[in-house]
Amino acid sequence: LVCGHSLTGWVLSLQPAVSVGNVGQLAVDLVIATLHMSKAGYFYTDCLVPMVGNNPYATAEDNSGELSINAEVYSLPSKKLVALQIRSPFIKNKSRPFCEALLSWVKSSNCARVVLLSSSHAYQRDDEQLLGTPLRYLLTPDLEKAVGGLMQELNWKEMEKVAAYPGINDAEKILHIPGGGITKLLFTESCSKGIQMAVLLKFCSEGDNIPDAFALVNYLNEWLQLIKSESKNSSDVSSQWQIPSSWRLLFGNGLPPALF
Repeated sequence: LVCGHSLTGWVLSLQPAVSVGNVGQLAVDLVIATLHMSKAGYFYTDCLVPMVGNNPYATAEDNSGELSINAEVYSLPSKKLVALQIRSPFIKNKSRPFCEALLSWVKSSNCARVVLLSSSHAYQRDDEQLLGTPLRYLLTPDLEKAVGGLMQELNWKEMEKVAAYPGINDAEKILHIPGGGITKLLFTESCSKGIQMAVLLKFCSEGDNIPDAFALVNYLNEWLQLIKSESKNSSDVSSQWQIPSSWRLLFGNGLPPALF
């Protein structure tokens, strides 16, 4: 299914949900570019819209012509870290088969933990979610046992459950992640399959989502310390992330002068 080799003993698999503002994908871009992760293979699937393009992490002219596709795997052996980057949306009705294939790979590759980077519509928050930080986390029961105490130390806020039937029955609470794409499905399936998964997400709106990506990757770094920083100031940490060359084209080309 993917690059072939087992990830037994590897600590972490990092991957994005295709969610509002593409914040998870942008955050994974920052991790891959900054840590100079090398391409280990690709995730072969018919669930994503086909796509091919130049190397999004080109650092020089000689590697800019390398081709990249819709789902690729990058690795960093020194940190026992593997990252899956997804670059295109799901084909209609194919998100569930993709989740099944992805979790099957996670189980068969024996990677210890999975961190899913995601986002959710800011305008659909309830009153409780409007308070404090726009960042939230979720842990499956198996991961809660291992790192739950650390999240308390970091003073992180767990994603709140909301009323299933607001105004009718406020006692019944459900997990609701509007705009989160496959986030809820992957998380609930991981809970039932005994997979150690953490979801880190940010409430945001569509637009220029680069600041959201920096906020999410700094949030991830608070926990995993992927890059070391002496400062507690988030802007100081942000300056240490390397922006990939492909971000120059994030908003397309400028307006052609001929229009005016």
